[in-house]
Amino acid sequence: MGSLFRSEEICLAQLFLQSASAYSCVSELGERGLLEFRDLNPHVSPFQRRFVGEVRRCEEMEKTFTFLRQELRDAGREPGAVRGSPRAPLAREALRLQEQAEQLAQELREVSRNRASLRGRLRDLRRYLHVLREGQRLTGPAAALGSPARPRALSEHEPILDPSVHQHLERKINFVAGVIHPWRVSAFERLLWRACRGYLVATFVEMPEPMEDPATGESITWVIFLISYWGEQIGQKIRKISDCFHCHVYPYPESEASRADTMSGLQSQIQDLSVVLEETEQYLAQVLDKVVLALPTWQVQVQKMKAIYLVLNQCSFDVTEKCLIAEVWCPVRDLTQVQDALRQGSYKSGSSVECFVQRIPTTESPPTLIRTNKFTAGFQSIVDAYGVASYQEVNPAPYAIITFPFIFAIMFGDVGHGLIMFLFALWMVLYENSPSLRQASNEIWLTFFEGRYLILLMGAFSIYTGFIYNECFSKATVIFPSAWSVATMANRSSWSSAYLATHQLLTLDPNVTGVFQGPYPFGIDPIWSLATNHLNFLNSFKMKMSVVLGIVHMGFGVLLGVFNHVHFKQRHRLVLELLPEMIFLLALFGYLVFLIFYKWIKFSAADSLVAPSILIHFIDMFLFTSNAENLPLYPGQVPVQTVLVVLALASVPVLLLGTPLYLWCRRRSTRTGHPTAVGTGEQEPLLEGQEAGNSVNVTKEDVESGGHSPDAEHLDFAELFMHQAIHTIEYCLGCVSNTASYLRLWALSLAHAQLSEVLWSMVMRNGFVRLSYAGGAVLVPVFAAFAVLTVAILLVMEGLSAFLHALRLHWVEFQNKFYVGAGYKLCPFAFAPDTWE
Repeated sequence: MGSLFRSEEICLAQLFLQSASAYSCVSELGERGLLEFRDLNPHVSPFQRRFVGEVRRCEEMEKTFTFLRQELRDAGREPGAVRGSPRAPLAREALRLQEQAEQLAQELREVSRNRASLRGRLRDLRRYLHVLREGQRLTGPAAALGSPARPRALSEHEPILDPSVHQHLERKINFVAGVIHPWRVSAFERLLWRACRGYLVATFVEMPEPMEDPATGESITWVIFLISYWGEQIGQKIRKISDCFHCHVYPYPESEASRADTMSGLQSQIQDLSVVLEETEQYLAQVLDKVVLALPTWQVQVQKMKAIYLVLNQCSFDVTEKCLIAEVWCPVRDLTQVQDALRQGSYKSGSSVECFVQRIPTTESPPTLIRTNKFTAGFQSIVDAYGVASYQEVNPAPYAIITFPFIFAIMFGDVGHGLIMFLFALWMVLYENSPSLRQASNEIWLTFFEGRYLILLMGAFSIYTGFIYNECFSKATVIFPSAWSVATMANRSSWSSAYLATHQLLTLDPNVTGVFQGPYPFGIDPIWSLATNHLNFLNSFKMKMSVVLGIVHMGFGVLLGVFNHVHFKQRHRLVLELLPEMIFLLALFGYLVFLIFYKWIKFSAADSLVAPSILIHFIDMFLFTSNAENLPLYPGQVPVQTVLVVLALASVPVLLLGTPLYLWCRRRSTRTGHPTAVGTGEQEPLLEGQEAGNSVNVTKEDVESGGHSPDAEHLDFAELFMHQAIHTIEYCLGCVSNTASYLRLWALSLAHAQLSEVLWSMVMRNGFVRLSYAGGAVLVPVFAAFAVLTVAILLVMEGLSAFLHALRLHWVEFQNKFYVGAGYKLCPFAFAPDTWE
């Protein structure tokens, strides 16, 4: 079988890597993604391994890249996209890459530090200039300010250094000027007043323009304060309080001429600093451009290099320490590619000694590898969610490609709803390469997108079953003329005017010639949508259909076990397990399917009133009795049913004891000196000339699906018996419960149809009440409500419900007949492009 039907053959191999070319060889293998490396040093600490220094060097470079990425983020820029897939740098190129990255980071640190210093200095000079300007306005002469003459009374708006005031002041007035955060003004003013007991005059003015707060980076409007005081002790208190409130205090010249000179000098310094800052910003932009171009490639290269050294740390050295030995799981079909990759790696490293790969025997169960594409990946993920397939057991995924959408569609059968789902999935399939769809951050959307092909088939199968049920948004469609003739019934019956006036419901009798003209060409006749017994008819039809499909589905699952038994060369299980299982299933429930079809074929409308009940016959079958009131379906029915029940009961002890007794007898014959195929010869790996279809790791007696041998796991007969007893009880009871479980197909199908009908009758029908202009206006919001409810309830909620029930039927009722799912995936060492984005 292909890899989709059964996992690929995996072998354990050793890589012999020459020390000088080991890095290049592992890099080449990572680009191809062929091998899963095993750790040969599990008990060695990560800090004591051979290449721990190289790993630390990669981590140091990653820290440098983090700094560069943070600088780009602070500058509002994003790193560029990775062009192609850059290969891991050679070992001798790693030092040059590290040097370039550190040099660029150091240059960026210096430029950023200089820019921050220039910005802080410029911000400080501007604040100082605003302080002097406001102080000049508050303390300058009134004439210079253009203000009118003021009375002698003191006011906080009056210039403090007015010449007329100076004549009456015996003490010298000093000033403290600066800026303070607006949130601290009220507390600062209150503390000044209490600490200095009023021996000061404080003036607070908002700065004309907002400036950046260096602590938070926010733009705020600072408050300028000018405090005049008398006495040195008061001044010391004011300065200490200013320091406590983190005020920016600036020297305040006493004379007006000094203040003018200082402002002139500040303006020239601000102009010079602005020019220097602009040049620094331009140089910083150039450095950031270099980072934008180089950083994405460097990140990918260093991550690949780190991954290579982590793999090399899992290898062991030989006694000469000139060769590294690695153990890998490798698909057998890829061994030639592995050898080619090793040859390429040795050539690129310039080594004269070529590396090579060699298969080795093992008794461990290999990992599972099932190659998928974008179509089969969704179905394989459904199977893997239950459990990864054991090594080389039958994979249910290719069969689920058909059975899963079909079982879903049985519960979701509606042409309209299926068409909407199909078109939605078709849109995702047609635009699957769109970056906006692939790179969406919504996890729910990504789940839908990954399962787009599954949804596409679910919609297509729902359209098919919708035509079978003849339902489109709960309404029947007349594709072909109805096979029931009302006119014939009216012409050949006693339907008088009085009869029609007194009977609202009329019965069409198929026994009247010409009333029923034969089966409808495809699906259910649309006239049933008008019948009052429509629900009873669909109940009978869908219930029987669910039982038939369920038994066929379970029987198919049991038959798939044949491939496991044949592949693992367990021919005894074909007779001791598969045959009793099929006899038990077919003798009881297969016979039930026969009764359903036989009754459909045997009885017609003419003798439908005397048709016996299948359910009563099935109950009498288990009770070994007959019911005189329930006529037999065919002559000799009771003896046939008795034989079938006896066969089913007789298969149970065979299923229970057959395999344990066979294995016990075989082990006993081995101990008494009559070796059979169970000897060690079966467990020896076939390295040369192995039989076709046999893995080097698989013994001839690997058990079902997973390579777990009963001889290895159940050495005691009691354990063997318990294992088989659990399997027998689970299977026999499961046949009954699983058959009943398939009735959910009937229940979910009827629920979906009834919800559709309720939604149509309670919402959409109201829009057709008035056939006028007003009715047309009402139809628009009614249709909008109908569309929203259809999508939200019938497509999303009902679709999710049907999906979960179909999932359960596959996991529990179908897969447990042949599928173990106790394996683990092959995780190859690969440089996947998605991991670096």
